[in-house]
Parts: sequence; C-alpha cells; structure tokens
Amino acid sequence: MSTPSQEGVAYLTEETPSGAWRRFRYPTGEVFAEYTSRRRLFDLPFYHRTRGRSPETGKPVTARGVIAIGQFARGIIAIGQSARGVVAIGQFAIGVVAVGQVAFGLLLGIGQLATGVVAVGQCSVGILFGLGGWTTGFAAIGQTAYGWYALGQEGHGKYVSDMSGAAPEADAFFRSLLP
Repeated sequence: MSTPSQEGVAYLTEETPSGAWRRFRYPTGEVFAEYTSRRRLFDLPFYHRTRGRSPETGKPVTARGVIAIGQFARGIIAIGQSARGVVAIGQFAIGVVAVGQVAFGLLLGIGQLATGVVAVGQCSVGILFGLGGWTTGFAAIGQTAYGWYALGQEGHGKYVSDMSGAAPEADAFFRSLLP
C-alpha cells in the first residue's frame, strides 16, 4: 500500500480574504488541515493553526505564529499539546504565562505541575507565591506548603500556620492578603 508522500499529495486548498487553508483527507477518514493567515507580525503569520498529521512526513506540523494552535505550537500565544510562547496553553506548555498539565511559566504557571514567579497547581513551584497540594514560594498556601510564610495542613518555613499551630506573623501576613 502506498502512502501519499510516495505518490505526491493532492491537497484541497482554499484561499480566503484573511488567509489560506490546506487540507488532506486520508483514505481512513483522518484529516490533516492547516490554516495560515495573510497578516504577519515579526515575520510570523498572525494566526497559524494545524490539525492532524502531515501527508508528507506522517507527523504533526508545528503551528508557528503570533497565535499558534496545534498539537505542537510555538508563538506569542501558543495553544496545543506541546505549546511554547509568551502565552502557552497545552498539555505541555512553556511561556511567560503557561497553562497546561505540565506548565513552565516565567511569570505564571497553572497546571498539575507548574512553575513560575506565581505558580498554581497540584505540585507548584513558585518563587513569589505558590498555591496547590504541594507548593513552594515566598508565600505558600497548600496541603504541604514550603515558604517564608507557609499556610497549610503541613507547613514548613520561617512563619507557619498549620495543623500544629500558627505563628502570629503568619496569621497577620495571610490576613493582610484578604480585603
């Protein structure tokens, strides 16, 4: 049985005023689709979206753009299974702001495993603030919290409020966070 890459690929292309679609349907019904906008910024398409596996390579195509959406995405705003960008949303995300199952954020990370200056997640490693099940940060709130100020069922740090007691400094600090 031959593959499309062996025969040449017959894409269905569609030009729109804002960009171009490139599509291919495999005999199995699986679909490859890619949209690239005409507008560009910093030599990147403003919007690039991919879905499925490329008929030429049999692999997912990385979406690259200011806004990039795909299984693998890189851009200023990237959404995908593996996303990298200023704002990255995906199963595995790296960015200034990252949201994903595994999220490595420079400023903000939100996910099951998250890092950042501010980190929120089941396991969160924050520098300034951490919130989650197991968490770190200058101020940490979680089931197990490690921080200068720690609030949790089990707390570790300089000023701790946990099941064994509360330091007055910890209480004052965390109360100051409330309006």
